[in-house]
Amino acid sequence: MSEPDTSDDIARIAKGGRTNFFGFFLRLAARIPFLFIAGRAEAYGPAALGRFASALVVIELTAMLCTLGEKRGLAQRLTESDDHPANVVADGMLVALIASSALAALFWLFPAPMFPGGEYSAIDRLMVIAIPPLALTEIWLAGLAYKFNIGATVRARAIVEPWVLSIMAGAMIWVAPDDGLSIAYIVSIFAAALTALVPFVRAYGLPKGWRPQLGNISRMTLRSLPLATADAIEWGTRRADILILGFFATPAAVGVYYVAQQVASLPQKLKTSFEPILGPVITRSLKERDYAAIARQVRQVGFWIIAAQAGVALALGIPGEGVMGLVGPEFVGGTGALAFLLAAEVVAATAVVSEAALIYVARVRNLFLSIATIALQVVLTIGGIMLVEAMGFGQLWRAAAAALALGLSLAFASIVKSIVLSRILEERVNNWRWALVWAAAPAVLVGWAATQFLPEWAELAFGIPAILGVYGYVIWHRGFGEEDRLLFRKGTKT
Repeated sequence: MSEPDTSDDIARIAKGGRTNFFGFFLRLAARIPFLFIAGRAEAYGPAALGRFASALVVIELTAMLCTLGEKRGLAQRLTESDDHPANVVADGMLVALIASSALAALFWLFPAPMFPGGEYSAIDRLMVIAIPPLALTEIWLAGLAYKFNIGATVRARAIVEPWVLSIMAGAMIWVAPDDGLSIAYIVSIFAAALTALVPFVRAYGLPKGWRPQLGNISRMTLRSLPLATADAIEWGTRRADILILGFFATPAAVGVYYVAQQVASLPQKLKTSFEPILGPVITRSLKERDYAAIARQVRQVGFWIIAAQAGVALALGIPGEGVMGLVGPEFVGGTGALAFLLAAEVVAATAVVSEAALIYVARVRNLFLSIATIALQVVLTIGGIMLVEAMGFGQLWRAAAAALALGLSLAFASIVKSIVLSRILEERVNNWRWALVWAAAPAVLVGWAATQFLPEWAELAFGIPAILGVYGYVIWHRGFGEEDRLLFRKGTKT
């Protein structure tokens, strides 16, 4: 592949990432009202939020499994297949619909895994009806991403879903206060599904001459199992901590941890800004066996992600007590967990982009590495919780132990997966640059001064923008080259 073609690939990634990057800020604006509403004792409170979070883990993990890896594997199937694109997607949709409907019925009959504490209502049980539309939405958005339509993902995931969730949660306080969070979640998932379905049908149309063929679907399912499992494990590393805490800590402690996780997941969303567009670009380079281009794409996107995540992590972590206090005074104790979770997202950046290529060039090896990662996380989480319990520390120390375990396991994944990918491609994939340190140092100094000399409201109102401003100025001038700045250039040719 010629150099111009490779540059065009980076430009496509930059354009897609830029579109989704602004979606991150829209999602941030919508997520804060929800956390504020759900965390207030006079509305729902930490215990109700903890029960809601425990159910969400099971529901979203189940939906992820039911996509059978189509979120990232669909791009490769569309690239390799000569069938009508709508027919290719229809095969995956059929399997996802059957699997998700069956598991939704199973969890409705046996809801105990969703509610470890044993407290739930009839409406809470109905949350399982969100599993099928959640799985199908992932497939529709993956299909649109293959056509470089990232705007649909922004509208569904960053605007409709979080804003409907926040608005409905607020409205339900007066209508159904005991079941408000469950109702709000169900409505938000169906609203997001409709937002994804309409542009998908416009882009792909309806299947032509499509008939379900058991042989083709069975082969697709078997081929997708390693990718589907890796997807579920990658997602599960961000949820296993909540699931384990549900068994070892009180619902209130789980609720506090959930808020910390939601704040920390904001920089994680920056990773998803590039994920939908990176897959199609990598599959095209892989088809031409241009491993140098793949390594270049991984390095470039990896730096973009780690640079953005580090800046957001510093801005949210340094004034962490004030950030957690926005939700309610009882959530301030989760500041330690927040700090560990933010650090975990930064160290995870290398694993994320390495896996984006490994799922196509070494999917079985990637699966085993993912299994090792989550196994390490489970061991470290349980061990850490038992240790702080034996030392006599309180419930929120268990949350901090779970967050530290996540960070250590993601660091392991980043190191090992980047080494494996580098050896396969015979190219360097490391995205670390010392400019990250040069940018972080003055940002930390500014943040420390804000926490020491400003009242809490000013610490948040002026301290956070100041941290981001100083970090951004230094990283732009010391870390970004000409190609890095494609991310901020609207006129990029694609």
